[in-house]
Amino acid sequence: MIADFLAHGVGGRQDLPVPFGYALAGALVALAATFIILTRSWPRSRLRGAAAGRPLPPGLEKVLDAPATRIALRVLGLAFAGWVLAEMLFGPQLGRDNAAPGTLYVWIWVCMPLLSVLLGPIWRLISPMRTLHAGLSRLAGQGPDRGILTMPQRWGMWPGAAALLAFVWLELVPPDRGSVPAVRLAFALYAAFTLLGALLFGSGWFARADPFEVYSTLAARLSPLGRRDDGRLVLRNPFDGLDATPVVPGLAAVVIVLLGSTAFDSLSSAPQWISLTQGSGSKLLWDTGGLLGFVGVLGACYAVCSRRPREFAHSILPIAVGYVLAHYYSLAIIEGQRTFILAVRGGRDTGLVVLDTTLANPGFVAVLQVVAVVAGHITGAVAAHDRATRVYPPGKVMAGQLPLLLLMLAYTYAGLTLLFAA
Repeated sequence: MIADFLAHGVGGRQDLPVPFGYALAGALVALAATFIILTRSWPRSRLRGAAAGRPLPPGLEKVLDAPATRIALRVLGLAFAGWVLAEMLFGPQLGRDNAAPGTLYVWIWVCMPLLSVLLGPIWRLISPMRTLHAGLSRLAGQGPDRGILTMPQRWGMWPGAAALLAFVWLELVPPDRGSVPAVRLAFALYAAFTLLGALLFGSGWFARADPFEVYSTLAARLSPLGRRDDGRLVLRNPFDGLDATPVVPGLAAVVIVLLGSTAFDSLSSAPQWISLTQGSGSKLLWDTGGLLGFVGVLGACYAVCSRRPREFAHSILPIAVGYVLAHYYSLAIIEGQRTFILAVRGGRDTGLVVLDTTLANPGFVAVLQVVAVVAGHITGAVAAHDRATRVYPPGKVMAGQLPLLLLMLAYTYAGLTLLFAA
């Protein structure tokens, strides 16, 4: 089973090069200073969104966009899904000896979105559910975009937000979440939800409802590699990619679920929460209530402070990604290696293998946690300010985004405090 204590990383307050109070104060000052500088030096919008980007060299773009490349990625995704299925059905049935739990909770949930920040929307390219649906559509003699029904536009990303909430509940709450039966059930429900939805509404369902694709695609908005609105693959300023995030219903809900669930994961590992819930006799209910409470309170605060939740939801995305990196970095390094060893050895002799912890040095992890959280908030502040110059009249740009700045300051304070609480 995944080692829960690794979710926080191996760094702590004592590993910071300065006292935690100084680091926290510095983070708050950096964010406030960013806001002041932006209001004085950035009077009008500078971001071009989906129209921005320098095209890749024609030869490289041709290779990356070639049908053979796309087919190879689809085959790779199917092979990966087949291996996971075989591992769940025929591999060791103890969670600590089976690679499937680590594949789900580390490789797919943690590593894949972080890699998407570097390489683009990975899951969309390798998704086995997309490939299966495309094959079924071809057998039925119709295009994959067509479904039996038309998905209402007002749904937006709400199905994806609901699916993400269901997944983070599975990841954080049930005591047997790392067992092979639990992981097997999770994959079965995921496959049924995404594939049946696509058969009903067409392949557009994946972009709005597949929790892994929704997460990966949003994280890829921060990638320097993207696609311009004319279809060209380009190198771009990540701020432009972030600005190009479609303003659709449910977008804010997706981002708040990501942020709230990671924050609750920090709280659930704190000694005070563990003592409270274990002594209550109903830990499952406490953890469920805590998760829903965190997501609900953060969502309500964001809705009030942003005033226009859809317009500014993209500015919360880098905060969520930064916190995910800070929170799960050492989990990805340590448990990612362990999962790979289990996959290669089929669960045999893993106890004899010494994992390389060089990249999970406590001092480095502690600094990374602070830098990732602060960088995420500063990036969010820049994105929010540029959007505010378009949304609010010139004389009200500063006042219009002040409540959101205060919320970001509160997020920074609470995020770092929770991160180092355990």
